[in-house]
Amino acid sequence: MSDPANEAPPATSEPAGSQPPPASSAAALATGPLAHRARPPRVIAVANQKGGVGKTTTAINLGTALAAIAGIDERVLIIDLDPQGNASTGLGIGRANRIRSTYDILTGAATLHDTIIDTAVPQLKIAPSTMDLSGLELELSQTHDRAFRLRNALATLNAAVPGQPNFTYVLVDCPPSLNLLTVNAMAAADAILVPLQCEFFALEGLSQLLKTVDQVRETLNPALTIHGIVLTMYDSRNNLSEQVVADVREFMKEKQKVYDTIIPRNVRVSEAPSYGKPVLVYDLKCSGSEAYLKLATEVIQREKELRVGMTGMHA
Repeated sequence: MSDPANEAPPATSEPAGSQPPPASSAAALATGPLAHRARPPRVIAVANQKGGVGKTTTAINLGTALAAIAGIDERVLIIDLDPQGNASTGLGIGRANRIRSTYDILTGAATLHDTIIDTAVPQLKIAPSTMDLSGLELELSQTHDRAFRLRNALATLNAAVPGQPNFTYVLVDCPPSLNLLTVNAMAAADAILVPLQCEFFALEGLSQLLKTVDQVRETLNPALTIHGIVLTMYDSRNNLSEQVVADVREFMKEKQKVYDTIIPRNVRVSEAPSYGKPVLVYDLKCSGSEAYLKLATEVIQREKELRVGMTGMHA
């Protein structure tokens, strides 16, 4: 099997006419009692083809922080698209409790709404993952809509159950590769959030990911943007960390996409998943928790600025 990181993403050969409408557009067309006021969620894919950069940790703790800040009529959803299922485990969802999973969503065996389960964090839900996802690419290789399965599933998320609070944000935890699962996330997302470890090869991996985002934008999702790059595992005692921060900010200077918040290397962040808890629940006062709360505030602020900008464009 060819290496997806060295070729164009799967399904980029899809003819333009076969593309379904974006989730936000489809949701607006949904019918039913809440259709007139069901607002589509903002879908953010947490992606980087490199492993060990803090994708899952960021998805779990950013989701928890967003849920903590959310209003009483808002909810946050994490979609676990990694076959390893670490986001599910890190939120205390044991494998025995994953009756339905994202595999069932992408194969059409279950709806997204039927797959979502509660977590111990109020207003934070998850669509869990299982190892079945490992064989999905082969199973869907002959299906024409294989790159849009997640987008289709998200289309009517906020119109699915009348009387339930809307999902404001959906965070998609992607696997550490540029395969069909990641392409599904990018095709469904409004934006990409990129965790980047403060290490020597950080810029090399970032360049490759940006090329993939451009490919997806050209072929599958023209509206896809980079929401931001969050620097993770920062060690103030290490001169290399300082250099990586400076290099990444310089590299992305014109686009102003690097968040001000930097996630420090913190032992409490590392310990929390083994207890099935986000670090904000495990130790609210540690430096890692404080950083993710700041990141959530920054994400929300960027969202507000984006909405203002879009309003201005249509005025």
